[in-house]
Amino acid sequence: MLKQIEGSHAVAHTVAMCRPNVISAYPITPQTHIVEELALIVETGQLDAEFVNVESEFSAASVVLGASAAGARAYTATTSQGLLLMSEVIYCIAGMRLPIVLTCANRAISAPLSIWNDQQDSMAVRDAGWIQLHAEDNQEAADLHVQAFKIAEQTFLPVMVCMDGFILTHAYEPVDMPEQKEIDEFLPPFKPRHIVDPRWPRGIGLYADPRFYMETRYILHRALEKSEETIKEVSAEFARTFGRESGGFVKSYKLEEADLAIVSMGSVVGTIKELIDQLEEEGKKVGLLQICSYRPFPRKEVYNALKDKMNIVVLEKCLSLGRGGILASDVRWSFPRAEKKDRNISSFVAGLGGRNIPMDDLRYMVERVEREPVEFDFLGLKKELIAERDL
Repeated sequence: MLKQIEGSHAVAHTVAMCRPNVISAYPITPQTHIVEELALIVETGQLDAEFVNVESEFSAASVVLGASAAGARAYTATTSQGLLLMSEVIYCIAGMRLPIVLTCANRAISAPLSIWNDQQDSMAVRDAGWIQLHAEDNQEAADLHVQAFKIAEQTFLPVMVCMDGFILTHAYEPVDMPEQKEIDEFLPPFKPRHIVDPRWPRGIGLYADPRFYMETRYILHRALEKSEETIKEVSAEFARTFGRESGGFVKSYKLEEADLAIVSMGSVVGTIKELIDQLEEEGKKVGLLQICSYRPFPRKEVYNALKDKMNIVVLEKCLSLGRGGILASDVRWSFPRAEKKDRNISSFVAGLGGRNIPMDDLRYMVERVEREPVEFDFLGLKKELIAERDL
């Protein structure tokens, strides 16, 4: 049923229809509306689940870890500093192969304090062993949660669904909300592989000395690589069941005939599509490659989509301090060394701390890389606010 609904509430009601047994979270802007709504759904008896109030994000992550280890379908949500406070447990959840689903309402990280959107928080834990899916709009944000539980429970890997804070979490958009019956048919009850139960004593996440530790990392790495097929299969099954494309590895927009390819992810791709349409009317051939699954990184899909493109620009809302663009590095890594020669892969960081990315800035980016490649630069940087003594 099509509803005009806030993004956070669309996610909350979709998560509820996935029937989690245990939910635990600590409120933090801009994630709060998601867990407030879920708490209300549980309180009013619409969902038979336990909502565990905690004093911090570290505790929330620890609660869902324990619940999942005991065989429960478990869910949490957070953002920014909250995700960083969870980070110790985030790594433990992946190492223990617990299929937990987490919503990250992407937000900048401190200092200075910012409550606004960028994607530096989820990027900070990109190598923790979680699958990371990025939503373009609120329809996809809701849809990805249905897929996330199924992917997690088939791969025994945790899944983080990333949606841009405020831009999506607080935006009202039409969202086709599924029926409970549809979700139940798509997502069967969780069947845990191992359960921590005092009746059958066992341990998980135990000490591993140098004889064993490296093998655990290898197994987790390979499991993430193998999850590629599951992500594709679940996305395809979702499309067949619900009649709309959502998720998967990558998506493209007017890319096949493009002379210039833009690579990006998250909500900014909507603005990029508008620019591409404008440029098309002006006779320019520009296309988009949208990254839907950031971890595992779709290296083969990126290469196959861009192998005929000699001019590529990566736009991202995240930054590796002292290094540059994170997504740009991944895109460059997707090409064999021999094929990087004479191929221009430019890199821009924009929108940090919620700074708007206007159409004029995107147009400037396109016109600049049409003239010459840009190794790395910031888009929309106010240089008049920067003093030489601060550098």
